Amino acid sequence: MNKVVQIISVLFIIAFAKASLAQDIQRIEPPFWWAGMEHSQVEVMIYGENIASYSGEIESELPIAKIRKTENPNYLFITLNTIGKNAGKYEVEIYTGISKITVDYELKERSINSRNRKGFDSSDAIYLVMPDRFANGDPSNDSTDDTVEKANRDFKGGRHGGDIQGIIDHLDYIDDIGATALWSTPLLEDNDEKYSYHTYAQSDLYKIDPRYGSNEDYKRLGDELHKRDMKLIMDYVTNHWGATHWMMQDLPTQTWIHQFDDNRGKDYPVDGYANSSYRQTTQMDPNASQIDDTYAEKGWFVSTMPDINQGEPLALNYLIQNTIWWIEYAGLDGLRVDTYSYNEKEGIAAWTKAIMKEYPSFNIVGETWMHDQSQIAFWQKDSAIGALRNYNSGLPSVMDFTLHDAIMKVFDQDEQKWNDGMIHVYENFVNDFLYPDIDNILVFAGNHDTNRINGDGLYNGDLKKYKLAMTLVLTTRGIPQLYYGDEIGMAGNRDTDGDGDIRRDFPGGWNGDEINAFKNPTDYQKGFQDFTKRLLNYRKNKPVLHTGKLLQYVPENNCYVYFRYNDESRVMIIINNNPEAITLNLNRFKEGIDGKENGIDVLTNQKINFSDSVKVPGKTSMVIDLDNQKRKERFF
Repeated sequence: MNKVVQIISVLFIIAFAKASLAQDIQRIEPPFWWAGMEHSQVEVMIYGENIASYSGEIESELPIAKIRKTENPNYLFITLNTIGKNAGKYEVEIYTGISKITVDYELKERSINSRNRKGFDSSDAIYLVMPDRFANGDPSNDSTDDTVEKANRDFKGGRHGGDIQGIIDHLDYIDDIGATALWSTPLLEDNDEKYSYHTYAQSDLYKIDPRYGSNEDYKRLGDELHKRDMKLIMDYVTNHWGATHWMMQDLPTQTWIHQFDDNRGKDYPVDGYANSSYRQTTQMDPNASQIDDTYAEKGWFVSTMPDINQGEPLALNYLIQNTIWWIEYAGLDGLRVDTYSYNEKEGIAAWTKAIMKEYPSFNIVGETWMHDQSQIAFWQKDSAIGALRNYNSGLPSVMDFTLHDAIMKVFDQDEQKWNDGMIHVYENFVNDFLYPDIDNILVFAGNHDTNRINGDGLYNGDLKKYKLAMTLVLTTRGIPQLYYGDEIGMAGNRDTDGDGDIRRDFPGGWNGDEINAFKNPTDYQKGFQDFTKRLLNYRKNKPVLHTGKLLQYVPENNCYVYFRYNDESRVMIIINNNPEAITLNLNRFKEGIDGKENGIDVLTNQKINFSDSVKVPGKTSMVIDLDNQKRKERFF
């Protein structure tokens, strides 16, 4: 029976000479492309039963640069050259000898100045949300017919119903607290039977999970952010897909994913599966054994996440084109790449450089979860450490996990010893010389994979400790990132209660919630919220905190002092981690004060006179603006 299949905006018109040879084209990816792209040769994957077996001559109104078939006859890869072609629909005809398939492939008009879009940078502050747990704007899509797992808000590891509409509904809240960019954990379809809410085991890379909304909803999210002069960052996964990905059921080629036949004597649940060693230090280890390097790079993250082989040109180009497609379609301003250091080094470098070639002013931050500054710096573009191993990832930004490690303990260390207290923070910045672009690293107190900073077993909802931590994150070098709910003192402990506990629902995001922290926070929540809003909005309008130099002093008495400065502006930051008040002799800080007589503590709006000393209460921070010498001034 003849069949017409329409996927997004691509129309397939299938004409048959004999009904017995009817072909069902099930997918075409990318579903469309754009005129005027740097990546002008688009490799179109056509998927349908025996499509390659029956394909004979192929004619196209777009020049054909290459045709590739694999051992799986259900796939046909046709590379179309779009150089010099205008937006419009172009026919591609595939002759089977006794029938013909006609595909109208569309080139869309590219957005004005799309190539030169400016990515997020150190002038931004990023707000990270886990969409399933942030806000439920459309209860009608909590469960859908074409996805397996249904909503169950009573289960910490289940789907709770948060969605794209819920994020859009609260963009004014995010804007109001002072964030300028939104990073959402993945929104693409994840059709796992359970625990699918995190969406890192994706089942379709061209489709927003219907429980979050539609592709059009995601584009609308980007548009709404841009109306507010805010940016959208997509969480992209290059290392692995989900076992339920449609392609895993019918691989284009056996080399599409990494497969193992020895399993090192272990009884694994999936054929071809071997677990990653998680020892990503082998990636730069000059003494690493080949077997350790193999299992680190090519082992699967878990058995439900097949490891993608970026060494397979078809798979690598699929990832490159899919990424560019989303940037262009949704108007993205940046990417956060999950498990960046788990990828094959050369493959992920090729992917990164291809994206940056298409968008030279874009930004990509990689999850480089290591505990040594040199190992993190290895992954940043033009790293001298990477050069020692003849490697350059091309990755603009990395994540400062060593600062996060310090924050996770330092504000519980009331006494400064040789290796305790604020010295942890100071020593982290001592190693800034290892990074080729110190302003372009992501700094954070916590995220969706770490214990909540206000959680039980860490800072236990202590507002003073939260203020110390966030003063550091929001005033030091780099790009600050805030995890949703931290700004209202939300708790959660992964170690004792699992991932679901650090990914709690934001109170007020669901109809019927007893507390609505978006509109009517409790006194407890408001204390966190007010501080965060004050400091974030000050930072937003203070360029010296974006790109100014960092001048730091060795901590004394568990009190850490540093300055952010440039030729025009200067800010003094004091973080007293001592439970007792201390008095600072300002003679020591003359270099940073630079002859200024006074300043304004923006946290209290109080004037600070620089005579001989400044008294700082216990467990208190100060952010002293030195640019206004004659009068006390409100900054926001």
